[in-house]
Amino acid sequence: MKLDRKEILKALETISVAGEGKNMVESGAVQNVMTFGDEVVVDLVLSTPALHIKKRAEVDVMKAIHDQIDEKAKVKVNIKIEASDKPEIKGKSIPGISNIIAVSSGKGGVGKSTVTANLAVTLTNMGFKVGVLDADIYGPSMPIMFDVESAKPISVEVEGRSKMKPITSYGVEILSIGFFTKPDQAVIWRGPMASKALNQMIFDADWGKLDFLLIDLPPGTGDIHLSIMQSLPITGAVVVSTPQAVALADAKKGVSMFMSESINVPVLGIVENMAYFTPEELPNNKYYIFGENGAKHLAQDLNVPFLGEVPIVQSIREAGDYGRPAAMQEGTPVADAFDKIVKNVVQEVVKRNTSLPPTEAIKITTMAGCSAVGKN
Repeated sequence: MKLDRKEILKALETISVAGEGKNMVESGAVQNVMTFGDEVVVDLVLSTPALHIKKRAEVDVMKAIHDQIDEKAKVKVNIKIEASDKPEIKGKSIPGISNIIAVSSGKGGVGKSTVTANLAVTLTNMGFKVGVLDADIYGPSMPIMFDVESAKPISVEVEGRSKMKPITSYGVEILSIGFFTKPDQAVIWRGPMASKALNQMIFDADWGKLDFLLIDLPPGTGDIHLSIMQSLPITGAVVVSTPQAVALADAKKGVSMFMSESINVPVLGIVENMAYFTPEELPNNKYYIFGENGAKHLAQDLNVPFLGEVPIVQSIREAGDYGRPAAMQEGTPVADAFDKIVKNVVQEVVKRNTSLPPTEAIKITTMAGCSAVGKN
């Protein structure tokens, strides 16, 4: 049997390199395809030397040809690495998404996911189109916080490609690894597998048009963080911390990671969670259980914006457990706190985007605080 070059190229259009938004042919990864009877040689050019990326590309090419053309075809894949001359880590944009914000924390237990969920619903209430990517692979919590634990994303066809449809809750588009695992099932993956799952949720999803995509990162600084930074052009990062010294030390490392020369992601600011406790029977009293203004002072020391503080309120925990973010209860201290924080975040995004070249700048217009985001 003689293999047809055009059919092979068509088969290769169904796969993509990990972290790429386009298929192999469209992205230029496929440099040449040669056929010799029942043999085919595919020359690929990749921009990353990562072994797992190279191996996956080779396996995907062979599988596509065997599944779609001829299972007995003899396939050889040659891979050449052409790394970018620029040292900065930059990703490819997702069509339709204007701003991507990473929400991070130096350590676990400071309420990062709670802050992410409440930022999302507050932005939505202000009229923005918002999505949340739960990138905390080993401890996904968004399905619980948005009361969609039993939901399963469906497959939809978009421009001839099969994509995941995010789950919608309270007007927020959500994707999480928690949708694909059992509640009592631990995710025991090495870094490359976790990164692959994230890339699928990012690029193989039908996010539609979003003003903001919030990424709930796992605590700390590690593989997942680097994978996200390599995959996506992050608009900016929000760092969450509690006031005590041990949390602030880790938050400082988180800020340092984003501001490092190799990553160079603007830090939009720091949010202080569990800032103080006010008893219901003493509404005018504030008790600084974990210390006073710790995150605010850290922001000043690091010369990054302080976005605001969130009090310790029982309703925040209860609302998260019951799957209804506390900021949805209008007129409460929690809703007021997140309203201020979100307005500060949007203001910092505006400042950030005005420094971009005109062809890439994102214009945000405000109406009654905040209302619409558009791309120039």
